[in-house]
Amino acid sequence: MVVVVVVELDETKETSFFAYEQVAFDRQKREESGVPESATIGCSMASYVRSLLATSVSSTADLEAEFVDQIALFAALLCGCIVLGHLLENSRWLNQSITALLIGLGTGCIILLTSGGRSSRILEFKQEFFFIYLLPPIIFNAGFQVKKKQFFRNFMTITSFGVVGTLISFAVISYGAIRLFPKLDIGYLEIKDYLALGAIFSATDSVCTLQVLNQEETPLLYSLVFGEGVVNDATSVVLFNAITNYDLSDMNFYTAFDFAANFFKLFGLSTLLGVFVGLLCAFIIRTLYFGRHSTDREVALMILMAYLSYITAEVFGLSGILTVFFCGIVMSHYAWHNVTHKSQVTTKHSFATMSYIAEVFIFLYVGMDSLDVGKWKFVEDSPGKSIWASIILLVLIMIGRAAFILPLSFLSNLIRRDDDEKIDIKQQFTVWWAGLMRGAVSIALAYKKFTGSGQTIQPANALLITSTITIVLFSTIVFGLLTKPMIKRLLTQSSQTEPSSPTSSTPLLGNGHDDDPESGNHGTLTTKPSLKMLFNSPTTTVHYYWRRFDDGVMRPVFGGRGFVSNATGTPYMDVIH
Repeated sequence: MVVVVVVELDETKETSFFAYEQVAFDRQKREESGVPESATIGCSMASYVRSLLATSVSSTADLEAEFVDQIALFAALLCGCIVLGHLLENSRWLNQSITALLIGLGTGCIILLTSGGRSSRILEFKQEFFFIYLLPPIIFNAGFQVKKKQFFRNFMTITSFGVVGTLISFAVISYGAIRLFPKLDIGYLEIKDYLALGAIFSATDSVCTLQVLNQEETPLLYSLVFGEGVVNDATSVVLFNAITNYDLSDMNFYTAFDFAANFFKLFGLSTLLGVFVGLLCAFIIRTLYFGRHSTDREVALMILMAYLSYITAEVFGLSGILTVFFCGIVMSHYAWHNVTHKSQVTTKHSFATMSYIAEVFIFLYVGMDSLDVGKWKFVEDSPGKSIWASIILLVLIMIGRAAFILPLSFLSNLIRRDDDEKIDIKQQFTVWWAGLMRGAVSIALAYKKFTGSGQTIQPANALLITSTITIVLFSTIVFGLLTKPMIKRLLTQSSQTEPSSPTSSTPLLGNGHDDDPESGNHGTLTTKPSLKMLFNSPTTTVHYYWRRFDDGVMRPVFGGRGFVSNATGTPYMDVIH
């Protein structure tokens, strides 16, 4: 029995040393008193076991106290990021993302020095923690707060940028890595590794640009950058999951076709699941009307069902990002109008607050984790390879962005009748620039692919991890610092000439059906829709039929503006959203 305990607790040298000291002390007492060994062996074993258990309990208590200290320090850093971000709100160069990243880097340096170069982190980054807890509130809030009129008005362009453009960028980065990386002699990589690199670096981070753009002053540009960013992240994650879960060792035409079919199936099913959960939430709230007893219940139901949509998608191997994004859109269109006045205010600000904290948390931690010595020790003998790999990937990212922004913008302009609605060259450059930055999604996907149990296994994988960190830091800090002055200078004149959104002078959710920015009053059809009108004005025609279906079928069942009981008080609160 004693041997078993020693083996289980031998991981802590202090425990073993303390226990053996206790046994030696008992033996010395036995010899001094002249008591036979057989009479005291049971006492010695009992003392030994008690010593081990007491030390184990003490060690567990120390670990819990250390964890509490880490959480307290991280919470203090989050508060510091929020305060500094507020003070630097009007800075010409800095924004909230860069502020959090720089604070993370500074904190990492301090921890690295105080720990003697052993660690730079307060908490260990887990890609599961990022995908399960941090990403859902960010994506859901993006869908919940989106200006639906502008988003769906430019839906074809946004979809082409976010889906087709991401696939083009993926192809450029993957092909470039296959051709150039073997010349660096970084080690053996499979075809699946190169394709995973393409998916990882196709995921953009347009937060810095969105913080500069004004949704009211430049509605077209904002909707393009915002919409492309969300759809791009979803497409990249779906593509990455399809690559990692698919056998690509024997690639042929049928394998490629099956892979493409599986990709679009995941894309479609994820969207349908999000719509279904959003409609289910709206139907439950409208039918049961929780607000007559407690507003807390309907707020809790919206939050939990939003999170349930994401987790359900992950359980069934779908894209949680797409699911929770469209769940947010559907909830804001139906369920939000079914809750009470107080719940509308609460949900709007609760979702925004959770998203904001998650974003600051991510950038803060990425800054600290980028200095982790465990990831850099494998490339300390060949830092040049890591630098060249980072340069190659950064150039491929730029080429991949240009390879679809220019041609897809040209095609989009062909179907836009109004010259004021076309995407000019300055706006194309802004969309291209916004997609150059890489963030937490790329970091998390790289960790998921090239690390095992939080540690790098092969030198080649370690080099790709360090290259990913380098690109994220460089693009976020350097490109992010240049974003504010460049875009403000670039859009000084164009922002005054860009047509205002139909919603720029009225709230997104107006008080009356006639003023409803989604009702299609702006640009509505003056003649009966026909096949010719569908080709000449596809967006307006589709919107016309959708409004008829929405008003006649969907809203009477699932609620929404104009179809809610007066007891909710929502007709008087539509302006807040």
